[in-house]
Amino acid sequence: MSHALSAGAAGSSFSPLRLQERTLALQIFAVVAGTALLALSSYITVPMIPVPVTMQTFAVTLIGALYGWRLGALTVAAWLAEGTVGLPVFSNGTSGFMVFAGPTAGYLVSFPLIAALTGWLAERGWNGQRPWLAFAAALSANLLCLVVGASWLASIVGVERAIMAGVLPFLVGAVLKSGLSATVLAGIARVQARKVRG
Repeated sequence: MSHALSAGAAGSSFSPLRLQERTLALQIFAVVAGTALLALSSYITVPMIPVPVTMQTFAVTLIGALYGWRLGALTVAAWLAEGTVGLPVFSNGTSGFMVFAGPTAGYLVSFPLIAALTGWLAERGWNGQRPWLAFAAALSANLLCLVVGASWLASIVGVERAIMAGVLPFLVGAVLKSGLSATVLAGIARVQARKVRG
C-alpha cells in the first residue's frame, strides 16, 4: 500500500526534467534559473499601450511544462516576489509593489496560475511527446492570462477598451508563443527519447 502511494505521488508530480527526483539544492537552482529566464523574457518587449507585448508568457508556460505544476508555480511566484521587493525583473526593468496597482497587475497575478495549468496538463500527457497537445496547453494558459489580465484592466479603462487594448492585440502573439513553446518541448522530448534508445 505504501509503495502504491509513493508511486502515485511520484506520478502526480511528473515533469520532463524530473526535478521532483532531484536534490533540494538542484531544485533551488532550478527556481533561481527559472526566475532569471523570466527576468530576461521581461526585457524582450514590443511597446504597446496600455500593456506591452513581452515573452513573459512564453517563459511562464515553458517553466510550468518543464518543472511541473508545483515547482513551476513556485518559480513564478518567486519571480513575482523578486520584482515586488525592488529587483528590476518585470517588463522593461520595472519593479515594486505599485506595479500590482497598474494596468498590468492582472496579467502578473495570473502567471503562477498559468504556470500551474500548463504543468498540470503536461503531467497528464499534454507535453512535448504530443506537440499538438503541448500547443493546446500553452494556448489555453495564454488565453487564461488574457482573461484574468483584461478583467483587471477593465476596472481601470472599461470593458470595451480592455478587450480592444488588452486582449485582441495579443491573440496572434499568444498563438505564436504557444507554438514556440510546443516546439521547444517537442525538441526536448526527442532528445530524451534518443538518450533512452541509446
